Amino acid sequence: MKALLSVIFAVTSFAAAAADYPAPRQGDFVVHDFKFHNGEVMGELRLHYTTVGEATGQPILVLHGSGGSAATMLTPAFAGELFGAGQPLDAAKYYIIIPDGIGHGKSSKPSDGMKTAFPRYDYDDMVEAQLRLVKEGLGLKHLRLVIGNSMGGMHAWLWAEKYPDLMDAVVPMAAQPTAMAARNWMLRRMMIETIRNDPDYNDGNYTRQPRMMKYAVAAYGFATSGGTLAFQNQAPTAEKADHMIDERLAAPFTTDANDFIYQWQASHDYDAAAGLSRIEATLLAINSADDERNPPETGVTNEAIKQVKNGRLYLIPASAETRGHGTTSNARFYKQQLEELLRSAPSRAM
Repeated sequence: MKALLSVIFAVTSFAAAAADYPAPRQGDFVVHDFKFHNGEVMGELRLHYTTVGEATGQPILVLHGSGGSAATMLTPAFAGELFGAGQPLDAAKYYIIIPDGIGHGKSSKPSDGMKTAFPRYDYDDMVEAQLRLVKEGLGLKHLRLVIGNSMGGMHAWLWAEKYPDLMDAVVPMAAQPTAMAARNWMLRRMMIETIRNDPDYNDGNYTRQPRMMKYAVAAYGFATSGGTLAFQNQAPTAEKADHMIDERLAAPFTTDANDFIYQWQASHDYDAAAGLSRIEATLLAINSADDERNPPETGVTNEAIKQVKNGRLYLIPASAETRGHGTTSNARFYKQQLEELLRSAPSRAM
């Protein structure tokens, strides 16, 4: 059945709207009878999305990370560095589209009522839904740029190889095109198992969020994001390290456990390695040298990038200012490289 696009748009109240770019707008796109990779079908799949700028601008697709949403991209460190007048993704020139991925934000997710009966989606499903939004919902035939961070970076790799004719340039950040594996998956799996094995979880039929969840998430966060040099500077003593832990555990944690497990489990079968030679867009992969989840010393991204016709890797040098896997959430580290990419990447629109 033909997908439906909501005709009502609301100007959002994101704090980032105070920056020097147009106020974001929100919309909803509904796909009927969406078929997932495992054969499950959802009668109505809702994709919530945010746009910045006018639809007459050159379209850019921005993809968020695990557990995030459009709101997590509308920050001073990202949107505030990129979307304003004269900045690399100036919203006066570009039409910026930021979907909430399946299972995230205000898009369809387990906590809407289905709990563990919600279809077991993966990254291919999430990318397929994004494509449906772009083509059917927004009526776009070509994108100037696809840029994504972390999970969104993995989605960007998939976009580049699955739909090679649909974009001029692609920027996967804090992500590798190779299989989800090694420490990255091991720690994800341990985090998921800790939550599932909390008696409070009750096979997903909990009446309150599992108590061990915040500890599992905090442990994963400290292990896989933050930066070695930064942590050494911030916590050079046990007392200061304890203070950081206490602050992290005391912070409000309202994420739904089923939503969270689905979000991280979705990465399990990710592997973009086989399709790299199909990529036609100009590709700039951006990683940081201290990324705990995608350590450059493995060499896997350097080897993979050799298969991309028009691809290169920019590795942000590690410093006390970088934040490991979290570095790419701050666009000041790569805005010059992004600007150069958009200035040089040829248009491939038919």
